[in-house]
Amino acid sequence: MIIYLHGFRSAPASIKATALQRHMAGRGLADRFWCEQLPVSPAAAIARIEDEIARARAAFPERAPTLVGSSLGGYYATWLAERHDLRAVLVNPAVLAALSLEPWLGWQDNLYTGERFELTRAHLDELRAIEVPHISRPHNFWLLAETGDEVLDYRDAVARYAGARQTVLQGGDHGFSRWNDYLDDILGFAGLQ
Repeated sequence: MIIYLHGFRSAPASIKATALQRHMAGRGLADRFWCEQLPVSPAAAIARIEDEIARARAAFPERAPTLVGSSLGGYYATWLAERHDLRAVLVNPAVLAALSLEPWLGWQDNLYTGERFELTRAHLDELRAIEVPHISRPHNFWLLAETGDEVLDYRDAVARYAGARQTVLQGGDHGFSRWNDYLDDILGFAGLQ
């Protein structure tokens, strides 16, 4: 099972989420993919994802789910992977989410749904509460980063995930432009090949 966690201002309709969903469906794995719109509140998002982790473990007891998190979703995936001993693929992940999102306080638009939402200081406090300063099981993580990320400094992720599998590509952007090249490898990492 792959649990895909989208980023800030993103949605299940994002390019990466839909590409992975189509890829898995084409391999007969449609029932092994989950991605829903996450709540704005980090605490509520974590609670929703933990419900899905429990559901996935009950439905597919032979293998724990793998988290795939992009940007803010990578921040969530890190905390959840550490808490539940899960594997996680982190795509241009937010490392210091509370600091990264501070300039975005106030009203925002979801890039895919157009929905308006407010990012508050309470949300930043919720992000601080789930920060993972050091990963304890590097073998559970795979970092996918592009050096051309215009939103987050890839070097922060390289340092945070020291010891983990890392694929750092020159150029690219925050959307991870070479995403489709890694879909089969992601399925392999999740034990779905």
